[in-house]
Amino acid sequence: MTAEAALVLPVLVVFGMALVWALMAAAGQIRCVDAARVGARAEARQETRAATEAAVRQAAPAGARVGFRREGDLVRVLVEAPAPGPGGLGVTLRAEAVALAEETVGVEGV
Repeated sequence: MTAEAALVLPVLVVFGMALVWALMAAAGQIRCVDAARVGARAEARQETRAATEAAVRQAAPAGARVGFRREGDLVRVLVEAPAPGPGGLGVTLRAEAVALAEETVGVEGV
């Protein structure tokens, strides 16, 4: 019985650690998606770049890289972050959101 336990316990520990890492990576991916959406909405409303970037960084995981791009009437926000864990295990979390820019239109005669 002791020999079997000595073989099974390390496997269970590694499996448990892999599950915890997968959950942390999934949570980080969700944070990247949320941050990209926040940034796209803010860019579409034409908020200042500083305010937009602050909102994205607050929602994004630590160490995230943020990119902004405008393509005609569309704004794109890209958020990339290393996965949590030892060295991120070589995995980069990535999310992109796109929104239609809300151009400010003045009303004549007002």
